[in-house]
Amino acid sequence: MMGNVTVLRPKDQLRQNAEPVAAMYRDLGTVQAEQVVTRALGELALAMSGLAAQVRAHEMQDLSRQLRRLQRLSEQLGMLSLAQVAGDLRVCLDQADATAFSAVWARLLRVAERSLVVDKALLETS
Repeated sequence: MMGNVTVLRPKDQLRQNAEPVAAMYRDLGTVQAEQVVTRALGELALAMSGLAAQVRAHEMQDLSRQLRRLQRLSEQLGMLSLAQVAGDLRVCLDQADATAFSAVWARLLRVAERSLVVDKALLETS
């Protein structure tokens, strides 16, 4: 007997703190702050891309360090949700929990995608 399949579409609430970016604008001025924030967002995107490549290739030996880097970059930009999920993924990795890792990895991808889109939009309106 076959039942109906329900497709779940998780939607995470993003938590962000605008203060770190606002402080950069106050301290550095608009032009320099935009350069710093744009560079940081680029590094964040590259970090996510590198993590995705590592996970696809099952190269887990350096993953914890890369996740910590992602967590720090996220915190510096006030991306609280992204930083939290990166930390959660490190815990899954440290505990060698493959099932939890898969679930949290999917969440990290969702949160990262939404975080980067939101922040790019904010930059364009600044």
